[in-house]
Amino acid sequence: MVLIDSHCHLDCLDLSSYGESLDRLLDAAREAGVHRFLSVGVDIESSRKILKLATKYSDVDVSIGLHPLQDSIPVIPSVDELIALASHPKVVAIGETGLDNHYGKESSSWQQESFIVHLRAASELLKPVIVHTREAHNKTIEILRNYANIRSAGVLHCFTETLEMACEAIELNFYISFSGIITFKNATSLRDVVSKIPLDRILIETDSPWLAPIPHRGKSNEPKYVSEVAKLIAEIKEITLDEVCETTSYNYQQLFLSNL
Repeated sequence: MVLIDSHCHLDCLDLSSYGESLDRLLDAAREAGVHRFLSVGVDIESSRKILKLATKYSDVDVSIGLHPLQDSIPVIPSVDELIALASHPKVVAIGETGLDNHYGKESSSWQQESFIVHLRAASELLKPVIVHTREAHNKTIEILRNYANIRSAGVLHCFTETLEMACEAIELNFYISFSGIITFKNATSLRDVVSKIPLDRILIETDSPWLAPIPHRGKSNEPKYVSEVAKLIAEIKEITLDEVCETTSYNYQQLFLSNL
């Protein structure tokens, strides 16, 4: 079993079970079959932090960006600033960026401006963009249609939206990434989306340290639990776990590593 956690936050993980050692946590994930990790920045400070951290590991990739939900509204980095930071060889993507109308509707104008800046930087670099979207279907797709580079495209991460939105994103050459949310009891409609979109457009992730899948619900999430996401996708699609692992890993390589 060869897995890739396509979205985690290595700088935020609870290391208490591993003697405060990230090395030990990553080794546990590797022993569980996870052979690559994408650590995602949520602001410029965290992006720089994980970039420095990732230089220690050949199997850790980095994405840099400014999350749409912030405690206070920061200055949006310029396209040139994002390009400069993302030009490091460990950086495989821009983001996460996007729109969140569930928790951040009052900052929607700022979110849209930031989203567009990230998409412009990604387009210039021909790097994919990692998109956070929640309750913002129409505006997210509209902005992607107007500003995303279809060649480098990107992924709608930790997807919780409708089949219609997933299909619209796939038409724009985007991938759809599923997290442990699909294991939750109330996620029936999301499991239906999993069943109906092609495996060759799916990625898997933990979004750790949040959203631990069943049977680890209530614990701090970590990359080794991405196997639970893969297992459920195999069950939903009535295919082997090996097929899910092989195809989602190939999808990751195609999206994030083919232009390096």
